Amino acid sequence: MTNSHLVLILRTLSKKEERELRKWLNSPAHNHREDVVTLFEYLMAGQHLYEEKFLEKERVFSRIFSNEPYDDAKLRQSMHFLLKSVEEFLIYQEQQSDEVRARMALASVFRKRKLDRAFTKAIKAVEAQQEKAHYRNEQYLRNEYLLQLEKYSFYDGKKRTTEMNLQEVSDALDLTFVADKLRQGCLMIAHQSVYKAQYNIGLLEYIIEYVDRQKLMLHHPAIAVYFYGYKAITDESGKQYFENLRQEIQKHRTSFPKSELRDIYLMAVNYCIRQANKFNDSELIREAFRLYRQGLENEILLENGVVSPFTFRNAVGAALRLKEYDWVEHFIHQYKKALPPDYRESFFLHSLARLNFEKGDYGSAMQLLAQTDFDDTLINLNAKSMLLKIYYELDEYDALESLLESMRAYLKRKQLMGAYRSNYHNFIRFTRKLVRINPFDDKEKSALKSEIINASPLTEKDWLLEQVTAL
Repeated sequence: MTNSHLVLILRTLSKKEERELRKWLNSPAHNHREDVVTLFEYLMAGQHLYEEKFLEKERVFSRIFSNEPYDDAKLRQSMHFLLKSVEEFLIYQEQQSDEVRARMALASVFRKRKLDRAFTKAIKAVEAQQEKAHYRNEQYLRNEYLLQLEKYSFYDGKKRTTEMNLQEVSDALDLTFVADKLRQGCLMIAHQSVYKAQYNIGLLEYIIEYVDRQKLMLHHPAIAVYFYGYKAITDESGKQYFENLRQEIQKHRTSFPKSELRDIYLMAVNYCIRQANKFNDSELIREAFRLYRQGLENEILLENGVVSPFTFRNAVGAALRLKEYDWVEHFIHQYKKALPPDYRESFFLHSLARLNFEKGDYGSAMQLLAQTDFDDTLINLNAKSMLLKIYYELDEYDALESLLESMRAYLKRKQLMGAYRSNYHNFIRFTRKLVRINPFDDKEKSALKSEIINASPLTEKDWLLEQVTAL
């Protein structure tokens, strides 16, 4: 039972959800089987959901059906009915989480039953709830469209010749579609910049042009944020669009749920880091660092108290580039427990190694890197890059040549695209040139320096230039 669908779902329940589900199962309207309640209580007790010995089928059966011989089919039936009840509870919870949508469902019931007065009262309650909705994201715009559509269905059912709300339906649909398509476009372009994927953006370029003409659409946070985000990433004059995005984020932080705000923050951060790497812009790195700090302090970049390993790694990277060593050391230890268990030790040790390397303690850095294997491709490449620099600094040229070749082969094997692949290829190429250059040939050194300056992307540009200058 350890990996059963039922057990995996129950492990995700909060204490509040557990209490509400208990009430649900004890209500005859939702469940009339005592074995289902007994099975639920057994599984939720102590560590029963997490320790394998408590999930042995024979043991579970004996707790539900005492003094009966083990019957696998009977146990599976109890599990089936409990799972069904849990799924129905989760559906109900999800529907109730959007009060506007829940009230609209009631209005729809009244409309279908021809209860005009009840419908009118219910739809006014929906409008009032929609007006005071906390968020102004795409879901808010979609609810407005569904509200207008529900009103239209009511008017149409009366077959009246009076003016209908068709314009309101059309306008609401436009806003919903534009907001949703812009958000999807931002997600697609972010994904294809990292992974081996090419997406057809469909109507997005026409939507961008349309929003450019219909400036009033930018009054809606759900459109403005993703419009400016997309333009910042794709337009040559992206810096001005990024400034607009930054202002929208500050102005409308409370207009989005945390889960969506997290994506928005990371979209802004990714723009900063890509552009900073491309143009060696320290101000953009500082802006990325500011976004990371703000996102972490306000728990925007945490999900149920958990920080993504990639957010953890990138926050450390931005801070180190600014030589914020005290902040990094405090952050690494403070947020170690917030990392997912499978990543915790490797990302913790890798970040400490990076900190020690930047502070010039190469021995400690190498010891930390030797303590773990890094399964993640990007963290592995970062670790290899760190070792390359250490070998160079310590004049370990044989080890350096061997690592350069293994790193080249590693890149060839991995499914890595876009700026990441180009960045590491550039680093390998320029490190090889650095090792083989004639230190007494000023013309050759000047040419290499120019090549490095003009190369993009190249995150190790500053380090390479320092080494050329020091020759």
